[in-house]
This record gives sequence, C-alpha cells and structure tokens, in this order.
Amino acid sequence: MRFPRLRRVLAGGALLAAGALVHAAAPAADASTVPARVTVNTRAGLATVPGTGIGVNHAIWDTHLGAAPVADLLKDAGVQMIRYPGGSYADIYHWQNHTAPGGYVAPDTDFDTFMSGVRRTGAQPIVIANYGTGTPQEAAAWVEYANVTKGYGVKYWEIGNENYGNGHYGSQWEADDHADKSPAEYARNVVAYSQAMKAKDPTIKIGAVLTTPAGWPDAITAAGDSGSWNQTVLSIAGPSIDFGILHWYPGQSGMADMLTRPAQIDDMIHLVKRQIAQYAGAGSSRIGLAVTEVSSTVGTNTQPGALFAAEAYARLLENGVFTVDWWNVHNGIGTVSEVAGHTDYGDWGLLSSANCAGDVCQPALNTPFPPYHALDMLSVFARPGDQMVRATADEPLISAHAVRRANGEVALLLVNKDPDAPREVTIDYSGGFAPAAGAPMVHSFTNGAAGVSAAPAGTATSQVLPPYSLTTVVLRPATPVTGAPGAPGQPEVTAVTDTTATIAWTAATPGSRPIVKYEVHRQAGATSDQWGETPGTSFTVRNLLPGTRYTVNVLTRDAGGGLSWASAPLTFTTGTPAASSCSVRFTDNNDWGNGYIVGLDVTNNDTEPLSAWTLTYSWPTAWQQINGGWNAGWAQDGRKVTVTSLEGSTLAPGATTSAGTVASYSGPNVLPAVFKLNGRTCTTL
Repeated sequence: MRFPRLRRVLAGGALLAAGALVHAAAPAADASTVPARVTVNTRAGLATVPGTGIGVNHAIWDTHLGAAPVADLLKDAGVQMIRYPGGSYADIYHWQNHTAPGGYVAPDTDFDTFMSGVRRTGAQPIVIANYGTGTPQEAAAWVEYANVTKGYGVKYWEIGNENYGNGHYGSQWEADDHADKSPAEYARNVVAYSQAMKAKDPTIKIGAVLTTPAGWPDAITAAGDSGSWNQTVLSIAGPSIDFGILHWYPGQSGMADMLTRPAQIDDMIHLVKRQIAQYAGAGSSRIGLAVTEVSSTVGTNTQPGALFAAEAYARLLENGVFTVDWWNVHNGIGTVSEVAGHTDYGDWGLLSSANCAGDVCQPALNTPFPPYHALDMLSVFARPGDQMVRATADEPLISAHAVRRANGEVALLLVNKDPDAPREVTIDYSGGFAPAAGAPMVHSFTNGAAGVSAAPAGTATSQVLPPYSLTTVVLRPATPVTGAPGAPGQPEVTAVTDTTATIAWTAATPGSRPIVKYEVHRQAGATSDQWGETPGTSFTVRNLLPGTRYTVNVLTRDAGGGLSWASAPLTFTTGTPAASSCSVRFTDNNDWGNGYIVGLDVTNNDTEPLSAWTLTYSWPTAWQQINGGWNAGWAQDGRKVTVTSLEGSTLAPGATTSAGTVASYSGPNVLPAVFKLNGRTCTTL
C-alpha cells in the first residue's frame, strides 16, 4: 500500500520537498561468467512511440519555471510534454490571478511564462484544471484564454490531481472544498467540467484521475460507495473523458527491489485497460492513458533512479501510455545519503536546485541529475513513430527493450542492474531482421558519468554492459527493405469463448507488389507462434486455452514474400466453458489495498455426489499469496493453490460449498480465471 507523499514548502518558499526517504544499498550481485542472452523479436509489435511520450512536471513554486536555460536543457533531453501547475498545487491554484491560497507561488511562473518555456523546449503542455477549490467555469475560461485568445493549442487537460486524497478514504493531502468528497461526486463534476471546457474548444482532450493498481487507495470501497474509485468514476464519467490519469510511486524494500518494480507495469496497465472496457461504456477504446507523475522513490537523483526511469518509461510506452511525466524538474534537497558511490541529495528533481541541507550543498543550479540523462537516453532510443517490439533477457539483472524504425534500423535499450559487475550479453534476432556487419553505434550512460556518450563498439550480436548502466545499440539492417506492404489496421476480437476467438482487421496498403495474404502471430515471449494465414481480413483461431491472456499481431505478406511491420497489438483473454460439471465463483471481498478476503463458492453441476474433491488454480503473478483459510484445506506451492474438501464432507449434485482465505498482494492484483475440480475445468462465474 502506497501512503500519500508528504508535501511541504521549504523555508524561503521556492521549492517543494519530498518527505524523508529510507535508503537501502543494493546487495552486491555475483558476476556471471555466462553471457546473458537477449532476444529481439521484430515480429512481435507493441505500441507505436507517441510524440508526447517523454514528459516532465513543472510547478508554480519553482523559481526557475520557464527560464531559458531550463527550457533548453529539457529540449536537449528530448522532453516532449510538460505538465503544469504542479501536483497538489493544481487544486489550490487560480490561474486568472495567479494565486494559490495556502501555498507559495514563485515570481514569473504564470501560465504565459510557462507556455513560453514550453514553446522554447518544443514540447506540448498538459494542464491541470483546479477541481479542489475551482469551478467548471474557471476551467472553461482557462481553455478559452489558452486556445481562443492566445492560440496556444493546449490539447490535454486534467481535472484535478490525486483527488482520492481528499480524506474520503482516511488520508487527506489534496484540497477539496466539495461537501461530498466521494468518487461519484468527483465523476459528476468531471462531466460538468468536460461540458464547460469543450464548449470553449471541442478539440481538447479531458482526463479523469484514476487510481493505480496496487497503489493506495485502489480497490478500496469506502463507506457509502457502491464500488472502488475507478469503477465509480469510469461508470459515471467514462463517456465524457478522453484519457485516464495514473500516478506511480512504487513501494519497495530497498534499491534492488525498486529496480524490479517496472516488471509489474504490464499487469498494471492491463488491469486499468480492463476496468475502462468494463465500466466506461460504449466506445471506451478511445480512452487513452497518461502517467502524469512517476518517480523511483529511492535513489531519486542517483544512477539507480536513472535505471528505474529508463525502464519505467520504456515499459509504459510499450503498453500504449501516451505520456510519462517525471516528478519533477526541480524539487529541492531532502535527506542526504550515499547511493552507488555517489551523493544522493534526496532530491526528486531532474535538475539541481543548488540548495543545502546543513553542511551538504548540491552542485551548481540546473546541473542534471542521472534521471535527466535517462530521459536523454530514451530520446535516442525511441523516436516518435517508431514501433516498440518485444525484447527479452534471460538474466534478471538485465532488461531489454527494442524499437524498429521506418528506415529499417532497430534500436535496442539494455539495462544492467548489477551495481558491481559488467555483464556480457549475446543478442539474437527473430522476426526477419538481420543486422549489418561491423560495430554498431552504441550510446552509453554509466554510473558517475556526466552524460550519455556515443561510439561504435562491440558487434550486433555481442555487447559488454558496464555496471549500473544504460546502453542503446543502434543497428542497421543488412539489406535495405524497400517496397514492403503496409501493416494491417488495429485488430479487434469478437466471439471469444473458452477455446476460440475471431480476429478482424482493416486491409493494409500494398507496397510494390500485390498483397496475397495476412498472417496472424501470437506473441510467445522472445518468439512468435503463427496461428494461421488468410487472404481475407478476419481469422478464427481455435484450440485456445481457457482463461488465458493472449497478445497477437497481424502481418501482411506480398506476392514476392515481402513482410510488413506488425500491426498494433491486440490483447484478449479467453473465457471458461459455458457448461461444465462444476462452476466456481471467486470474489475479492473487503479489499484494503494490499490484501482481501477471498470468497470461494464451488458448485457440483454433475449428476453424481462428490465425497472428496480437490480444486486447483494458479495465481497470475508471483506477488500473490494465500494466508490460512477456512471451510477447506488450503495450500500454496509457488503460484499453484490447492483447495481440498474437509474430511467426511460430501458435495451433492446441484449443491454449493463455500470456503475462504485471506489473500495478499504486493503488485497489481490480477485475479485467477481458471479453476479445475478433480482435474476438470470449471465454469468461472
């Protein structure tokens, strides 16, 4: 459970400081003598890199907001989106008179100054309308001023910031003058804000605040509410919004644990997308996702913070998030310690604020901290229009991400999370890409370096990664690809059962040769399995496994054997049998944010009684666990859970028995979907 971050104004009022952080040194890892194996699969397409992906936060208490040197540094790092007016200050900020009652507003931080800096950077703005102490009319006037009067073209508007922190769930840090502080009241007001703001400019995009899976207060249903924050907000405001807003400050137990947290992103985004599809109504596929605050929470201005930033951004972009915004440009010195051989100033900013804590002072104003260089590395690695593709590593201290570019190049981002030892990696390629011979261009950011360096190094199939480093390898194709067909349109799925699904897509544009067929490929980690091919634009796949999440791509093949890029990915989950000899209802009851009470109802749909039974299921993730149980025997081995009937009990035909356990989780809580009773797959209710 993530508790709210403490926010306070430093003496002198210039900068916001984070609360005290606990620092733990990463344990030394034994250097492996066996090279790690990295595989790049260019046939397994993920999301396309947006032009707003690399973002940061600016705040009105930052004296240097909008300053030319800051704007230029952000431009040099490739920043594409800048958020304003700064976290919780957004809910006390009144743009027309540039005041924030109860908070500090630095000189020269008004909206026009902010926009001047944004334009100098070459970025897009994302603006937070005041929900806590503002009105729809105030927000609408801001839209009119920004886009009609001034012609700034501010496209993205958030309605409030972390408004679940208004005391409704117990903790309170966000200003909220509404008498009703429930998610339903927030959602009703989002509708009113959206209507008023779009009346001034119908082209803008409106975002609603959502909770992040496994982050407080996600999944909690407060007294008087009919559902969790996300369920309630999406059910009411879904038709009126264009994107959902997440903040991610992952909990951790130290530096090494923090660096494992980006592995939870796939499930985190999957759960939110599923909530949107379930609750937001017709046409919910149009609703995008923005992660408008993210930080490492420990080692924030040291090399581990940079490694976390690079991987968090890469994974979020792979999953289709349209902007990821680091907290913050400047933040100020906090608790000072030593991390990875360097001073950690406890500063959540990208750039030094040049202030002191006791006898310890930061470097000169605007000196970049390591996460700044991580953003610089990301802008080298993933450019707007590139397609993220699947890359894997067989060593837990190595992470790999890849893109393919329109000119045929492939760029590979490699993260070495070993604090002590260099790691050799061998690189394989599947999906049709063959790299050119010779030393590729390698961009590197190492622990203690002043910036990203670049030089030819290694080979396309072998690289050595320094300890605690970021490395981007840019690879040219051995043979230029010309005249290839276009990729098919976004696939969609219908008629999903426990074993079948029908996938359809829009036709591709031919290249230099006619299109002869489309191939449907399932992503299987580092490789792809071809499910089939068809000359048409739909395909029914059979023999699927019940309750299984699949990600597929469709590719175009032409008369000369040329192959297109992969389509955008399609992810779907099969159901369970419509009729079975058993049925199971698994319920998440009384969720408190990192655990809940499991309700398990097992029904015998057969014609014969069961004098003894065994039910099995597997947790979808490694961070889920049972704790005790009642009305049955409960045991867990790895991810597999076994539930057995009590001695002497009988389950008659048509009868239902109920049991339960307490489940805990330390990451996104994906519920199990498949249950087997005495080896038979049950219908999941």
